[in-house]
Amino acid sequence: MESVQNGLSIGRLASSAGVPTSTVRFYERRGLLKPDARTQANYRTYSTGSVERLRFIRAAQATGFSLKDIGEMLALTHSDEPPCDEVAALIERRLDDVRRRARELRRIDRTLSTALKSCCKGGPDWCNEIERLKLRKSPAYLPTRSSARSPLTLH
Repeated sequence: MESVQNGLSIGRLASSAGVPTSTVRFYERRGLLKPDARTQANYRTYSTGSVERLRFIRAAQATGFSLKDIGEMLALTHSDEPPCDEVAALIERRLDDVRRRARELRRIDRTLSTALKSCCKGGPDWCNEIERLKLRKSPAYLPTRSSARSPLTLH
């Protein structure tokens, strides 16, 4: 279905922005995008403004902004005053986060490089790294995403 009652179908909108329809639905659930109308058959319809909004969301996300940041920027587009200070604050906050993550990744890089050097060298003993990790205390900080993973169980 190309267009629906003078509007774009969800498939056409997604295609215009180069994303799958599931991405459009995801952004709708997150409150970043909404259909401009619904047909009598309850199909979503979108305007060309929705294509621009979707492209903006994707570009901002690719730049490193979180969906929360993007929501804030989209809300600022309705401001009567230029939103430069607010956008600059968002950029500074995101940059601080990127720099913090970069420091953490450099620390992980050093740790893994050291672990690789001390890892098994083909001898009959257990892997030195597994033994070291078994004895190590848990760090005070674990990234949020790792908490969703199941822990490694050693027998």
